[in-house]
Amino acid sequence: GGFGDIFDAFFGGGSPFGGGGRSRGPSGPPRGPDLETTANLSFTQAVFGTQYDVSVRTAVVCEDCSGSGAQEGTSPSTCPDCGGAGEVRSVRQTILGQVMSSSVCNRCGGHGEIIENPCEHCGGEGRVVTDSSYTVDMPAGIDSGTKLRLNGRGAVGPRGGPAGDLYVNVRVAPHERFTREGVHLLEEMSLTMTQAALGHQLDYETLDGTEEFVIPPGTQSGKVFRLKGRGVPQLGGRGRGDLLVTVRVETPTELGDEEVELLERLAELRGEEIRRPEAGLFSRIKSAFK
Repeated sequence: GGFGDIFDAFFGGGSPFGGGGRSRGPSGPPRGPDLETTANLSFTQAVFGTQYDVSVRTAVVCEDCSGSGAQEGTSPSTCPDCGGAGEVRSVRQTILGQVMSSSVCNRCGGHGEIIENPCEHCGGEGRVVTDSSYTVDMPAGIDSGTKLRLNGRGAVGPRGGPAGDLYVNVRVAPHERFTREGVHLLEEMSLTMTQAALGHQLDYETLDGTEEFVIPPGTQSGKVFRLKGRGVPQLGGRGRGDLLVTVRVETPTELGDEEVELLERLAELRGEEIRRPEAGLFSRIKSAFK
């Protein structure tokens, strides 16, 4: 147990005092790991954009030692085995001549420094585990599957190592009415037979508010109405898609006697031939196919 085990559990990193630590190398302390989280947006938030707060379990610089890993009033010393390089070199003789190789310094774990008096707060890691919150700007038009990167918002590395990045995976909830195809919105609108034949005017609720919607007389089932600019904004602010409304005309399934008479009269006025099926014919046809 110990601080190294804590960081192993959260980030897969090792303690600076053991062989699990990554070599510092010529570029300085190792970089901290990247982190991932998920942002669950409503459909409207994704269309118009929003600011979304995310919270992640991460590693931040230890305030007690300012990331050095050494107890206050002390400082790390240069590793005598590697001279601060974090690696040791060896030369061996082969039939082809001398071959030089390098390996991580066992004494300092590749950090190049030895901490004789570790910080009591972080155990010499130079970082502590905590919960951090960030506000993420979600652009208008964002969609499920988008991954946003917040540079330097991941976990910090051990003993002054730079922070990794934070990746935010976007997930958008479906809308109760609209479906999305790219920058366009789709919806099906049900009309009665008489509304489609005579025309209809209604208050139609879009994502932008209520608008007057006029259905012209004689509208056929499958007719698509296009409301320009009522779709999804294109990422980057290059215009906006449309709202496409497809009409579905519903045929009544149960008619009263008076309604039947009116429809028969309408068919007569229009010169349409109506040969109504005999009573019980549907039942006989249905039985024949069983």
